[in-house]
Amino acid sequence: MKQSHKHAVTVVGASSLVPFSVFAAVPASVTTGITDAVTDVGTIGAAIMGVVIVIAAFSWMRRMVK
Repeated sequence: MKQSHKHAVTVVGASSLVPFSVFAAVPASVTTGITDAVTDVGTIGAAIMGVVIVIAAFSWMRRMVK
């Protein structure tokens, strides 16, 4: 029972530190940069997904023709 009490104290102690790191001040330029990067990653991800779907569809159509 003592060991589970130690774990509970550790979890409560660690979780009390979380809100302090969440509310850190970030410059506006960093926020803008991250937003732009997320947009770019989404665009590239969509393009790659489209290429994979086109390749899969093309290979399925080739199987049906044979």
